Amino acid sequence: MTASKRSALGLIRTSVGGQTVWALVGEASLRNTRSTRITTRELEALPIDRREADQHVANVMAALENHGSHRAATPGGASWLYVQHVPVRRLIAQLVRKLLALSAWEPFAESPGPMTLAPYEGLLSLRETSSREYRRYTVTWSGVAYVLGAPAPHNPVRAARLRKAAAPRLDASPGPTPSASGLPTAEVVALSWSSRHAATLMPVLEELDRHGHPSLLLDLATDPAERCPAPGAGLIRLCPVAPEVLAVSGTVSGLRLDTEEPTGTDGGVMVGRHLVRLDRLERLAAALIETTAGCTQLSWRAVIRTETWLDEVLTVVRPHTVLLSNDTSPLGALAVHTAERHGVNTVHVQHGAWTPEAVAWPALHSRHLVVMGERDVASAKAWVRHPEAEIHVLGQPRFDVLAGLDREAQRRNLRTLLATSSGQGPDRIAVWACQPFAPDRLRAQADIICDGLQAAQERWGLVIAPHPAQDSHAFEYVLQREGRLPVAVADPKVGARGCLAGADAVVSVYSTCGIEAVLLDVPVLELDLPGERTLGLADHSLAHRCVSSSDIASALATPSEPYLRGVREARDAVCLWQGNSARDIAQLIIDRARPDHAHTDLAHHDASVAGSSGVPRHEGASVR
Repeated sequence: MTASKRSALGLIRTSVGGQTVWALVGEASLRNTRSTRITTRELEALPIDRREADQHVANVMAALENHGSHRAATPGGASWLYVQHVPVRRLIAQLVRKLLALSAWEPFAESPGPMTLAPYEGLLSLRETSSREYRRYTVTWSGVAYVLGAPAPHNPVRAARLRKAAAPRLDASPGPTPSASGLPTAEVVALSWSSRHAATLMPVLEELDRHGHPSLLLDLATDPAERCPAPGAGLIRLCPVAPEVLAVSGTVSGLRLDTEEPTGTDGGVMVGRHLVRLDRLERLAAALIETTAGCTQLSWRAVIRTETWLDEVLTVVRPHTVLLSNDTSPLGALAVHTAERHGVNTVHVQHGAWTPEAVAWPALHSRHLVVMGERDVASAKAWVRHPEAEIHVLGQPRFDVLAGLDREAQRRNLRTLLATSSGQGPDRIAVWACQPFAPDRLRAQADIICDGLQAAQERWGLVIAPHPAQDSHAFEYVLQREGRLPVAVADPKVGARGCLAGADAVVSVYSTCGIEAVLLDVPVLELDLPGERTLGLADHSLAHRCVSSSDIASALATPSEPYLRGVREARDAVCLWQGNSARDIAQLIIDRARPDHAHTDLAHHDASVAGSSGVPRHEGASVR
């Protein structure tokens, strides 16, 4: 959780031919000028309107699709901006955020003008993250100037940090990917590329196995820690895909244009007062998807290779259903598109919490959408793209086992962990369910949590439960932080699931473990900090809303108030929990595979999608 080591740049006001020009300069030039100036860090800290930003992102993405979605497609006909929509949209979100911040700075708003680039700075780079594998791409400030039209004869597309980024981890390879021709036939093909996917889908496959329905689980994880465990059931075949399949980079034919469009054509889109050139934005997007980052962000060449292999798998295995837990990231979108071409049914099981503000792309492509609770139905209806989509409220299969957790054993483990790490035995224990946020965000959260626990009336200890994808060094700052608070970090393999049942309270920002704690009647402290998004549990009176350390101390003094234990209606709105979600989803898969789509008692909503355009109707839907 170290501070960012980005080079210090600033923006200064200059004049060329009587026209105001804003120049990006280095730190030394910034200190020695008397001109109007601001550092880029200060610019990025300016508040912006999130809804305005989201609308601009949607507008820019739509303009880019109209401008260039036709330039490249997979052999199966999937457009590059369909498969790579999420990483490109996230890049655009970074661009929009910086453009709005620029407009929010009063000197620029009063005297707008063109920007000049910092010499030799790359146009794309990486942001800080505590994730082991996932890369947070961004447009540099020189990249911002570039898409606004500034000449960039000496600026490389990729910054040094991005060029030097480590390749995807290929150690501990599971061996060569089995040839598709040697795979057995199966009724269901499931795809997983994270431990959360595996934990969500495996209970469903095990239920299918109990009823004699064979399945094939394709493990596409490139991080060894995210791979699927060997299934214990006899009719589940695990097929680990060698990471090398996804570790290919290279140019994208049709996207790297040699000539730019003439200035003044209709190839631009407005973001506030700024005109973004779509040809230049397309060039940055092409450079982004030329680089592979493992299973989470495939390069275009890896997409082509994966589609060919999936085609072979579906041809040989002949399933009636493709099952997955993410159908918008490159792998998920590609899998659904491939399944549809083969006439195979698609079922998507929600594996994490949804909020409209937090999703990278508000879209769902599968035919059947299994959501956790009634509150997710509205989002699912708004995001569906399949013309015959159905939404089913069936809970979360990986939560089925919660009732069987040994609370006393977990409590003993927490006490032992704190005693070993800090030599202290507190009266009460809080578990912080983490996510792979950027280091500065984790640091801010840690300060408030630790200060609140230290200010509480009783002696509290803190156990940090890392996210499965989180780097092990992310919490060094907390462990070295001065204070009398006992702190320990749980084994990432144990995670929050192996801790929370024994805790006196769970602290969460956006972790689904907050929902698990609610289901187990463990008080939840929902950290609602400026700029952060939460699960909204406090809105349902299922958690304490905490915006400061004093809020945390106050909540810990009365952890059951206003926390409402046993409020089933509110709890079920967040997640339907009856211990049989895996069974119900398996039954849904079996029923929908029948030619007559036999009636089932499983509650579901028709998504009411309008025609073949894929645009959802928002008036509501019938419920059967």
